[in-house]
Amino acid sequence: MKIRVLGCHGSDQVCDENGRPVQRRTSCFLINDTVAVDAGALASSLRLEEQHGIRHVLLSHLHFDHIQGLPSLADNRVGVAHEPVEIVSIPEVLDGLRTHIFNWKVYPNFFELPDPKRPVFISRSLAVGKENEVAGLRVTPIRVNHQVPAVGFLIREGHSSLLYSGDTYETDEIWKVAANEPTLKAVIIETSFPDEMTEMARISYHLTPSLFGKEFRKIGRPDMPVYIFAMKPRVRQQVGQELMALGITHLTMLHENQEILI
Repeated sequence: MKIRVLGCHGSDQVCDENGRPVQRRTSCFLINDTVAVDAGALASSLRLEEQHGIRHVLLSHLHFDHIQGLPSLADNRVGVAHEPVEIVSIPEVLDGLRTHIFNWKVYPNFFELPDPKRPVFISRSLAVGKENEVAGLRVTPIRVNHQVPAVGFLIREGHSSLLYSGDTYETDEIWKVAANEPTLKAVIIETSFPDEMTEMARISYHLTPSLFGKEFRKIGRPDMPVYIFAMKPRVRQQVGQELMALGITHLTMLHENQEILI
């Protein structure tokens, strides 16, 4: 399984790093070039021909930083891509896209355009806890604790699997699944705020390094490779320092354009 990091931050920002501008982009991961997990940077980080290769988008929840690439992706496929993109998520997310985004007010309804019989987007509803086949991957959505209905995903290919937390606060079910999954090779977990912003994390249902450490221990596998995403760009360095202080062996803070092989 090849995972390409298109975006891994909690907001878009151009940052100065070693005297050079670096673009931080919102959450989006591309698996095997055809399946996106969340869609924050889905259009802004890919060339047109790469966007045309996308067949499925797994959405963890409806917050803007996880869906913001969908309208541009739709525009970029009109008239040049023959197969629709399948938007895959739980019913609450799919209903929210139609009600709040592709509603002819915020944006045209690309679940009907350019032709209701051949739209840019089609949808597939997933039941929490049920495994599904998506482009040769086995995908199971698992409920997590966030401000809106949200899931993470266990994504399996062959004898290897990846756990993606999505945005979450303290939660249990997803870590029970991780602890009991023999094929698990890596975990991607959000950590948005430094410890000094614990109250902000509590109100917005996100993790801090200290909270992340408690959640990660629930897996019971301290040597598991773990990748951190969704940090707010302005506090990335502080979050990183606090994460390193936890002493977790195989911990990596993700950055844009990184590739992971599992």
